[in-house]
Amino acid sequence: MSSNPVRERISKEVRENDVVLYMKGTPMFPQCGFSAAVVEILEYFGVPYKGIDVLQDPSLRQGIKEFANWPTIPQLYVKGEFVGGCDIVREMAENGELAQVLKDKGIKTSAA
Repeated sequence: MSSNPVRERISKEVRENDVVLYMKGTPMFPQCGFSAAVVEILEYFGVPYKGIDVLQDPSLRQGIKEFANWPTIPQLYVKGEFVGGCDIVREMAENGELAQVLKDKGIKTSAA
């Protein structure tokens, strides 16, 4: 059997949702400072997003790292594309790049 159900699930989520944050915990109750930081940034921009708690499923926690070939969580996806983890998203927010990416992808924000 060549299919990978975790990879297929991740692929489906990032395809079907404009903005997806794979994180530890939930947007209401982040379970790590890095996830909380990205949630704060998304809230600041007023971006609707889907938060997915990787702590609920060990195969998802490992699978998302392999999916993006990125070793850490959180991971932000916009319109199916991996944007980055906490440090990258924070830097992009500070230098205006995140607002531009969201605008270019047609994502409405309430700030910026």
